[in-house]
This record gives sequence, structure tokens and C-alpha cells, in this order.
Amino acid sequence: MLGKLARQHDPNVLVGFDHADDAGVYLIAPEQALVQTVDFFTPIVDDPYTFGQIAATNSLSDVYAMGGKPLTSLALVCFPDKADLEILERILAGGLSKMIEAGCTVIGGHSIRDEETKFGYSVTGVIHPNKVLANKGARPGDWLLFTKSLGTGVISTAIKKGKAEPAWIDAAVSSMTTLNKRAAEVIVAGEFRVNAMTDVTGFGLIGHAREMVLASDVAISIDSGKVPRLEGALECIRAGYVPGGLKNNRDFAECLVEYEGGVADDVRALLFDPQTAGGLLISAANEDAARLMHALGAAGVPVSRIGEVSERNKPLIRVKG
Repeated sequence: MLGKLARQHDPNVLVGFDHADDAGVYLIAPEQALVQTVDFFTPIVDDPYTFGQIAATNSLSDVYAMGGKPLTSLALVCFPDKADLEILERILAGGLSKMIEAGCTVIGGHSIRDEETKFGYSVTGVIHPNKVLANKGARPGDWLLFTKSLGTGVISTAIKKGKAEPAWIDAAVSSMTTLNKRAAEVIVAGEFRVNAMTDVTGFGLIGHAREMVLASDVAISIDSGKVPRLEGALECIRAGYVPGGLKNNRDFAECLVEYEGGVADDVRALLFDPQTAGGLLISAANEDAARLMHALGAAGVPVSRIGEVSERNKPLIRVKG
């Protein structure tokens, strides 16, 4: 809808909404820019404290995906008028715990009465204007790297239906409460040429890969067997615990995808699973990618090489079995 409105021409906007990037970037000094993002959603787990942690982790992720450092945040709260305020206190406490871990100060917020609980944050960070990592810039020959694993969407759906096994819940919660902070620090601080980066969230792996492909004017291939998946993710899909967002993502983006080598139906579906606080999709220069993977692994960040970038051709996204 923003694209239908009159454009504001501000030379200080380094990254706007033109390429569906993770956050906006605004120049405020020759060597400093602001990174701004906002995200909130309904509960996806039963425990209020854990929900707060997940919401904060997810909100912070877009700043890390740009290569920025989060500084301040504002809490966004929608809460039922007659609900127990102790629940809200636990949600806020969970969110604060992750903000403290990120070194991001909560300086206020806004709340409204709502029949359905919603929670998240607006986050502001800083970045050097010459070190912005947008989803535009992927180059032929780059390795596609991915941190974390897919499956939080389908497992969250199984949780809501009371069908998720404890091990599945534990794995999904661990993923959704792990900040992308350490990964971003390694990427920004190291001598590695990263040409493009985005986090994989609501549009799923293919949806966010689509944004990178179109913004960078390239094509990519993905080896589906190398895409990491959470325990229980494929079982959830086979059992029919599929969120509406997955179906919407597939309807929207699958037209750019060609499958080869026998990619199973459940694996195809997982590639479109909407993620919460998902991993980073990184397009790294061929000569630096292996060293970057080693550095991430040494820092305790799980990372997999899932594909590569090529010159623009059809299909734009090739998924191999």
C-alpha cells in the first residue's frame, strides 16, 4: 500500500521501502545513520514471559539484519481490558530480558485496550552509512548462507492446536529466543565481503530470497537437502499443521520457483513457512564465504551453505532435490 502513495524525496533516506528491506536507514551525520524498524504480533506460545522474549528477539532482528546496533526501543502493547495484569507484567519482563541482552534500552511505549493480546517493539539502532547490509547487492558467484533452522511457523501452529511434542516446542522456542546479535557482530567486525543480507521471517525462506533476487537483479539456486530444519517441522506439515501465512507465501512467490531432482512436497512447503525471529540469509563473496562460515561457527552461530547466486536467468529461484 505504501507504494501507492505519493513519494517523499529525502536524500537522507539510504534505505526505504522500495525493495521491501528489513528496516529503514536514515542518514544523520557523515559517518552515522539511524536504523529503524517495528514489529508486533499475537502470542505464539502459552507462557507470557517466553512470548515477551520471542517478540523482543523478533523485533531486534531487523536491525541486526541491516548490520546495525540496536540502541533504544519502545514497547507496543494491545491487551484485553479485563485480563490479568500479571500476565502483561510477565510479557513485558520477558521482552525486557532480551532487550537487556541486546544492550538496547527500553525508553517507553504505548498501550491500547484490545480483545486480543499483541506485543512487540519499535527499535532504533545505529550504523555506519557505508556499512549498510541491504537485501540488494547479491552478486553472481556468491555463496548463500543461512543461520538457524526453518520450522517455527508450522511448530507454532501445532502448539496452538495442542499437538506439538515437547522436544519440538523446546527446539522452536530456543530458536525464537536466540538473538541474531552474535552473527551480526561477526559479519560486521570481520574482514568478510558480505554483499547482501536479510533475515528470514514472515515471508519464509523463498519469500525473502525472492526480495533479494529481485532487488539484486540475479538468480539463485537452493539445495533443499542442505536447508536446516527444526525437529518436528516436517512432521507438522505432514499432519496438516500449516499456518495460513505459509499458504499465502506459496501463492505469492512460488511462481518464481522451479524444482528439480525430486523435491518432496513437505520440503517444498517448509521453504515457505513463515518464521518468527528467524535466521539470517547471507550472500557472501565466494572468496570470503568459507572463512565467514568458520568464524560464525567458532562464535557458536549455526550456519549452513544452502545455495549460490548466479547471473539473472529463468527460473529466478531454482530449488534442487
